[in-house]
Amino acid sequence: MAIKACTISKDYKRGTHIQQRLSSKSRNNSYIQAALLCFYLECKDIDNAMYLFSSITNKSNYMYTVMFKGLIANNVAEKVFDLFDEMKIEPDQFTLNILFNACAVLNNNRAMKIGKKLLDEMPENYRNHNVMSTSAINMLMKFGDVESAKRIFRSIKVKDIITYNAMMKGYIGNEIFDKALDLFEQIDVKLDDVTYIVVFNACAKLCNDRAMKMGKELLAKMPDNYRNHNGISTSAIDMLMKFGNVGSAEQMFRSIKTKGAGIYGALMNGYNLNGESWKCFKIFEEMNEKDIIPDEIEWNILIGACSKSGMLRHCHYIMNQIPLNIQNKIRIQNALVDMWGKCGSIEKAKNVFNLVVDRDTITYNSMINAFGLNGMGSQAVELYREMSNNLRDHISHICVLNACSHAGLLHEARTIFNEISLKTESIITTMVDCLSRLFMFDEAQKLIDDYEKTHTPSIVMYMSLLSGARNNRNRNLSEKIYKRMKILFPNAKESLVSGVILLSNIYSSLGEYQEAKNFRSNQLEELGVKVKVGLSWTEIKGQIVQLKAHDHSHPQSAEIYAKIDRLKSKAIENGFIFDSSWITRSLNENETIESVLCGHSELLVIALNLIQEPVPKFIQVAKNLRVCGHCHEFTKVIAKIEQCDIVVRDANRIHHFYPNGQCSCQDHF
Repeated sequence: MAIKACTISKDYKRGTHIQQRLSSKSRNNSYIQAALLCFYLECKDIDNAMYLFSSITNKSNYMYTVMFKGLIANNVAEKVFDLFDEMKIEPDQFTLNILFNACAVLNNNRAMKIGKKLLDEMPENYRNHNVMSTSAINMLMKFGDVESAKRIFRSIKVKDIITYNAMMKGYIGNEIFDKALDLFEQIDVKLDDVTYIVVFNACAKLCNDRAMKMGKELLAKMPDNYRNHNGISTSAIDMLMKFGNVGSAEQMFRSIKTKGAGIYGALMNGYNLNGESWKCFKIFEEMNEKDIIPDEIEWNILIGACSKSGMLRHCHYIMNQIPLNIQNKIRIQNALVDMWGKCGSIEKAKNVFNLVVDRDTITYNSMINAFGLNGMGSQAVELYREMSNNLRDHISHICVLNACSHAGLLHEARTIFNEISLKTESIITTMVDCLSRLFMFDEAQKLIDDYEKTHTPSIVMYMSLLSGARNNRNRNLSEKIYKRMKILFPNAKESLVSGVILLSNIYSSLGEYQEAKNFRSNQLEELGVKVKVGLSWTEIKGQIVQLKAHDHSHPQSAEIYAKIDRLKSKAIENGFIFDSSWITRSLNENETIESVLCGHSELLVIALNLIQEPVPKFIQVAKNLRVCGHCHEFTKVIAKIEQCDIVVRDANRIHHFYPNGQCSCQDHF
């Protein structure tokens, strides 16, 4: 039939032309009416579909099913219920199935009321129909009614794989991941492609020993005909990346013959998760070479890679290739505000922010956070005040309090904190951090004590307190906090390791190197966790270069250290004093205070930039730990000596070092 051909090809012009030439008799033919409904809905002409449907006098269940299905596909599921309210015939199994789907899609009060009523009134002969039961399970799981979904599942006499999949997907949607794996172990029918996707997703969410074992075993046993399935491969790569098995994920990616954009997205997202964001740009180049067009999800992942790398060149490179229709989507705009903020370009972040027409909570939070990261606390507070109360959420409060903390704005922080009616653990932690940075330990401790009267203690609060005590070189308080942390959080090994480093650094800053060494080695051995290696990276001639402290692996190492020596000499000539309190260990033979302090990774990558030709006037560095006090002071001196701008993003914030020898943080770090 001609109309059906136009529906398949989505040839709207030809289809409407055929419709106009139909005789009145043909227009009243139910088969032709159904075909026209399919045509309009497929071509997204909702108005004509609704008009035609309203003109049909004898509407069958088939007509309703066609209409309901098309409205759901066009993201106007609410209209399904409007038509259902007018329905004068009892829905058959096909119509009922679509109605359950509409309820699951909408998932609002109206949908819940209609869905549960339909389920209660469903004829008995439908209740053992697997397709119906599966739709009902899916609907109930979307409502969050897990117990009712379980009752229906248990009532099914002969379960097929589609029913198992619906139940496992429901558990995942309700974040009951262990139950999904429990159910998977009970399956006694042949698995299909959806099963593999669902189980890999559950394993990726759990990421515990059981999930890793089960996920890897299922992947190893998976039939060859599924290994080129894009949906399964995408889920498997995502799972392996969540496990931290980057090599296995890359191997699987390379083995896939025909790759869709989603598989590239899963790999790039995995690189972001595993701290290898720079690899995303090579993958993006491969996508370009193979004419694979990224969709909104992939662009969002690439913007995230730029945010993590912290390098402006990557930002410009990606930004210049995002199509305008994608750039105008609010999710992308929000990501761009975040990206420019995290890469130190506050003006570009503001430009994107100003372009957003309907700003949502994430838009404001991203901009407030950008101000805070770049030491612009007053601007963050001002924007927070501009934000309407109905848009503010707990992230808004955290971002503005964090901005106050990094700018030393105690009065503003106190005022905002006191205005917040619901103070979450994270909000209180941020206020504790603000007070601790200003060495107001009694007030910070009181906040913790008040919180613990009604809540379980939070290790992050104690870490904020300990960090402030370290900056204050308050040995007694630091020891007291660390001992308390060990008692309260004996299994929080990674945080305790950070505590060990902070406390041993205090001993070192007081010249007690042997005590620092003994404490550090004994505690780390007891905890059995390795210390995170400090790394700094920069971009040289389009390539990311990453160095650690006292690194000699770079081909230009001799020139790097020669440049460091020249900078050191000029700094001393200008009266700079190298502060030994920032040395965290005793000196080895042939080492000096200057050589130990000047071997820190951020200084090495700054020197690497300064030996390039031509010598850059703008240098950008990112690192995975906080910048130490010595490096902060020395970088101010370097910027003044070299008359250049240096941007250093550490684990907490962004420092803009100017040619006048000042830093944007005004020493609040």
